[in-house]
Amino acid sequence: MNFDFDLFVIGGGSGGVRAARVAAGENGAKVGLAEESRYGGTCVIRGCVPKKLMVFASGYAGIEAEAGAYGWDVTLGDFNWDRFKVKLHAELDRLEGIYRRLLSNSGVETFDQRATVKDAHTVVLADGTEKTAKHILAAVGGRPTRPDTPGAELGIVSDDLFDLPELPKSILIVGGGYIASEFAGVLNGLGTKVTQFYRGDQILRGFDDEARGVVAEQMIEKGIDLQVNTNVADMEKREGGIWVKSTNGDEALFDQVLFATGRAPNTDGLGLEALGVALDKGGAVEVTPYSQTAVPSIYAIGDVTNRVNLTPVAIREGMAFVETVFKSNPTPVDHDLIPSAIFTQPEMGTVGMGEEEAAALERVEIYATTFKPMQSSFAGQPDRVLMKLVVSEATRKVLGCHIVAPAAGEMIQLAGIAVKMGATKEDFDRTVAVHPTMSEEIVTMKTPTRVVG
Repeated sequence: MNFDFDLFVIGGGSGGVRAARVAAGENGAKVGLAEESRYGGTCVIRGCVPKKLMVFASGYAGIEAEAGAYGWDVTLGDFNWDRFKVKLHAELDRLEGIYRRLLSNSGVETFDQRATVKDAHTVVLADGTEKTAKHILAAVGGRPTRPDTPGAELGIVSDDLFDLPELPKSILIVGGGYIASEFAGVLNGLGTKVTQFYRGDQILRGFDDEARGVVAEQMIEKGIDLQVNTNVADMEKREGGIWVKSTNGDEALFDQVLFATGRAPNTDGLGLEALGVALDKGGAVEVTPYSQTAVPSIYAIGDVTNRVNLTPVAIREGMAFVETVFKSNPTPVDHDLIPSAIFTQPEMGTVGMGEEEAAALERVEIYATTFKPMQSSFAGQPDRVLMKLVVSEATRKVLGCHIVAPAAGEMIQLAGIAVKMGATKEDFDRTVAVHPTMSEEIVTMKTPTRVVG
C-alpha cells in the first residue's frame, strides 16, 4: 500500500518535534506533523521555559537586602509585570520559530491545525483533509485540569499565568504538587501575597519526606501562607475579588485563584479508543516499553502516556521510537533513576529513591545534613539547605540523592550521573571536596544520621 507519509506525528511539542525531524532529517523518512496550537508544546510555550524565566525574575526580590549586607548600596524598584511580559513573549516567539525551522530544515511537512485519527493508517485534519501514514505517532501532551469544586470556573490554571493582564496583589494557589509550589514561590517573590491550600499533610507528595519538609519550612519563612489539610469548600465572585471559603471554615477574598491540582492527557476526541487503542482510567495511552499501542501502527510518547512527565523524557522516548521503527533497532526507554529539579524557592533536586521508599524495600543508611550556606549566613538570612544520601546497607550503593539549595537542579544533574552508574557511598567518599561550596557536603558526610528499614 502506498501512503502519503512514512510517519505522521500529531503534536508539535518537544517529543513529537524531535521524533519527526530525526526520522526525516537523519533517516530520510517522509514525515508530516500537525499542531493545533503553538510549536514547542507545554514546555516551551506554557511550562518549563516561561516558568523558569519567572523564577529568575522573582529571584531578584531579596537582592537589595543581601547586597547591603555585602557592602553595596542598592535600591530596587517595583517589579514591572508589563515590561517583563513583553520580553517573555518575545522569547517564546523566538523559540517557537526555532522549532518551526528545525522541522522545515529537516523536510517535515507541517499542518497548523488539529488532527485526529480515523483508522490505523489515516489522520483527519481539521479542514477535512485526510492523510495516510505507515506509522502514526501521538505526542499530544497533557493539559491542566480544574477540580469539581463549586465556583471553580472563577479560577485560572497554569496555562493562564503567563497572559495575566496584571499581576494580582493576592492569590490563592490550590494544590501541593511541583507546579503549585513553584508558582507560590514565583508569585511571592514578585510581590503577590500568596496563600496555598493543599488537602494533604505535606506538599510535594511522592518526594523524600525530609526534603519536602525543608522546602515547606523555607516557603513559610519567605512569607507564603501555606495551609495543609485544607481545601476549597466554596467560591463566589464578589466585589473586591473572589470570595473563598475553606474546608476549615475560614473565609477570605483574593484577586485570583490558581488551580494547580493535576493534569490530564489530551486524548479527548482524538479517536484512539474507537480504534482499539487502550487508555487507562485517566485517559493516558497505554503503550509497550517501545511506545507501541495496541494498534501496531500507532505509537505514543510523552505526557499523553503518563509514564514520566518530563520534557527530556519525552525527547528520549521520541529518539527511542525512531531507533525502533526507522533504524530496526528495538530500543526501550529507560525510565529508571531520572534526575529532576523542582524550581521551588528553595530549589530541590532529586534522583533515585527517597528515604521512605528505600526503607520499605531494605535497610538503608541515611546521610543528611542541614545548614546555613555561607552566602546567606554572612548576610544574616535564615535560609537553610539540605544535602542527603540514601545508601543501601547491603550493597553500599547510593540509592538516592536529594538536595534542597540554590541551584539544586544544576547540582543534581551531575550527582545523577554517579547514581545512575551505581556509585557506592565509598565512591562518594573517595571524591575530594570542592571547597568552599554547598555541594561539598555530599562527599564529606562520613557517619550515618540514622539507619532505617
